[in-house]
Amino acid sequence: MIHPIRLYGDPVLRKAATEVRTFDANLASLAEDMIETMHDANGVGLAAPQIGLGKRLFVALELAPEPAEAADDGGEAGAAVEAIEGGPLEGEGDDADDGPEVMATHVMVNPEITARRGRRVAPDGCLSVPGVWVEDMVRDQEVFVRYRDVHGTPHERWVEGHFAHVVQHELDHLDGVLYFDRLPEDARRAFLEAHRAELADLQRRAKAFLKERPAVPTVD
Repeated sequence: MIHPIRLYGDPVLRKAATEVRTFDANLASLAEDMIETMHDANGVGLAAPQIGLGKRLFVALELAPEPAEAADDGGEAGAAVEAIEGGPLEGEGDDADDGPEVMATHVMVNPEITARRGRRVAPDGCLSVPGVWVEDMVRDQEVFVRYRDVHGTPHERWVEGHFAHVVQHELDHLDGVLYFDRLPEDARRAFLEAHRAELADLQRRAKAFLKERPAVPTVD
């Protein structure tokens, strides 16, 4: 089932999500819906608040490194890397076969980052703020993430490069943080001013959507 994606201005995007406590068939079904919704939106990540559910859960694609990124030494990542959440995956949905290879699809429940190292700079965008990006977002090059899968099995691993960027972006959603909140203050103000019209339109659309009293998926 494809769920509508909540837009900038929806209060659910600004609330900290709560821990998932029950690992059952309902959670597994929700994760499958989120993966389907992410693919339908041509994204590489989707957090539960983006479909109106304030729970600590996200889905994400781990892509094969682009050549520029594979050669990176842990400093600034190459500009060839796609925008993080809202950037279309080149070649997906058409007959092209030169888009990035999907190595794995991940479901991370109750994720937490416990260590960080390095620095990367890459584009960042968001399915909840469509059509607007930041070209040079600074994130950690590598993060150590602990999480559970839909069965409740614990996992932990270092992730790096583009996928580390995705994990950081999606985990921010679970804390009510949007990507441009991470910009330095001057850059954040400039971003908001430059995109004032687009953001105001998204807020209007979000308000109109909420008047329809949309159904929200539930998990415990």
